[in-house]
Amino acid sequence: MSILTRVAVQSCHCAAHGELVANGAAVVALVGAANVGKSTLFNALTGARREVGNWPGTTVEVGRGRWRLSGEGAPGEVTLLDLPGAGSLDPLSPDEVVTRTLLVDVPAQERPDLVLVVVDASRLTRSLYLVAQLREFDLRIVVGLTMNDVATSRGVAVDIDALSREVGVPVVALDPRRRAGLDALAAVVSSALDARRPAVRGRHPAAGEAQTGDELAVADERFAWVNEAVTRASSRPATSRRTASDRVDAVLTAPVRGPLIFLAAMWAVFQVTTTVAAPLQRALDSLFTGPVSRGARSLLGAVGLGHSWIGGFVLNGIIAGVGMLLTFVPLMALMFLLLAVLEDSGYMARAAVVTDRLMRTIGLPGRAFLPLVVGFGCNVPAVTATRVLPDARHRLMTTLLVPFTSCTARLTVYLLVAAIFFPGDAGNVVFTMYLLSILLVIAVGYALRATLWRTMGSEPLVIDLPPYQLPTARLAGAVMWLRLRGFLRTAGGIIVAAVAVVWLLQMIPTSGAGSFGDVPVQRSLYAGTARTVAPAFAPAGFGDWQAASALIVGFVAKEAVVSSWSQTYAAAEPKDVHSPGALGASVKADFERSSGGHTTAAAWAFLIFILAYTPCVATLATQKREIGARWTAFGVGLQLSLAWSLAVVVFQVGRLLG
Repeated sequence: MSILTRVAVQSCHCAAHGELVANGAAVVALVGAANVGKSTLFNALTGARREVGNWPGTTVEVGRGRWRLSGEGAPGEVTLLDLPGAGSLDPLSPDEVVTRTLLVDVPAQERPDLVLVVVDASRLTRSLYLVAQLREFDLRIVVGLTMNDVATSRGVAVDIDALSREVGVPVVALDPRRRAGLDALAAVVSSALDARRPAVRGRHPAAGEAQTGDELAVADERFAWVNEAVTRASSRPATSRRTASDRVDAVLTAPVRGPLIFLAAMWAVFQVTTTVAAPLQRALDSLFTGPVSRGARSLLGAVGLGHSWIGGFVLNGIIAGVGMLLTFVPLMALMFLLLAVLEDSGYMARAAVVTDRLMRTIGLPGRAFLPLVVGFGCNVPAVTATRVLPDARHRLMTTLLVPFTSCTARLTVYLLVAAIFFPGDAGNVVFTMYLLSILLVIAVGYALRATLWRTMGSEPLVIDLPPYQLPTARLAGAVMWLRLRGFLRTAGGIIVAAVAVVWLLQMIPTSGAGSFGDVPVQRSLYAGTARTVAPAFAPAGFGDWQAASALIVGFVAKEAVVSSWSQTYAAAEPKDVHSPGALGASVKADFERSSGGHTTAAAWAFLIFILAYTPCVATLATQKREIGARWTAFGVGLQLSLAWSLAVVVFQVGRLLG
């Protein structure tokens, strides 16, 4: 197995698609800088639907998929590798090192059979430098020219045939978002794969050499070659003019207005999400508490299991726990869709510019924005995404901050608590939690920099802002489904496991409380275990065993808090329908009792604790792999102590003010 194949297999996250290619298939490497449409083209060619984002470093790992080249004489299926984004072969981060390694640092016989370079037509001079470097190796090269509509809108005209003659490789005009030019690309790639490998064109310094005069001379030759090719193959207006995009960017990235607009956009997302999804949530809840529960009860009764422990597990465990979680699917799908629209439009790259100022105040580079933003979706890939940071101290600090970003698993808890205690302001409450999450990341980051890394500095963010574009329903829908499917796959297995463990503990009686399967939940091992830790939460206003038990289960996965409550109250009141209304009344009554009547303060304290305390087990395992057991343990201690302290302060202050 070649180095290329080994790295592709180890790094790829497309295993769900099965064995992608047969042995011996040609390998085509897809390369290009950030925001040129490379990953979008990969999705269009393979159907793998890899996630697309408009900021640098999104593609950290190597994607792998099948690309079927049809037509007479075509080689059939080829392996298409989506390499990490890189504007040149001079790496500045670990992900760019991967790209250089797979393209040129391996022996010649292990290099890709063909390199497909994605080039931005609106930024030809910058994009062609990578082509200039790749020509210096014996690589088959095809150029895919994207962003042609953007170039036209800026008055730039590119002659495809002339550009092909100047660079000495085939050039194909593409629009991957609308799947235009894909057939022509397949024909050109098929023809290029049949051709012999070209001779080396030009000279290049060895990898890792210092900036010697010879190396600088080679770079000057490349830039001269690029400028000559661009001059002969394209035309542009004699004078540059300020475009509409420039005028919009001046507002969206302004020091004061930029952050305010970003917060307003996020507030609108949460408001629309909670308002529109509410009827769908009620419909799903009615489905599970009505036909599904009645059907399961009838079926269990027909086979003689209606009053058995199996029946209790199905009704009060699986249906109560998993069914409650699934009612949040419409809301999460809508939120993922709205965020995908913001990304596809090009706005999220502007958000990176806005947040860069905050990143530098805590000593982190602008690129740290990527893993932290990913953390708002899921902390696990966010920790992995810290690999885009070249400095080890930046990676360590960012990894410790990621758990304070509010992942979608916490969102389900926010929504349930907000619906119970703040039914008219659920959207505002959820937005507030995400705002508090951002403030918590900044505060903890500033504290870490002031104590552990006082000498750590950062460089400003350098980013090519992608053009604004009208989001496409297909692309936004694909990204939404990818994220929703990932959440359901992760949450599904964890929830079923948590439901089974919670149910088992609820079936085991404490001393003299009854027999297995026939014990009140209040006298079960589950409640007994929770009662031992519940007093620790009394100063925060939720020191009852029901809240404590949910937080214990939340150590495994935050979404399990919802299913834990649903199981607990369904088991405690078997004749009651375990709907959000009935569940909410029970939760509210317990919080009112444990807080001494200060229910609102206790609810906010509980939300703060959910936000700040230890993330899921999967995140901890990923942290251990990236930063080691000692720093992971330090992070757990920091999170628990901070969560408890903040919850106590919020409740005690709220109690006094209330």
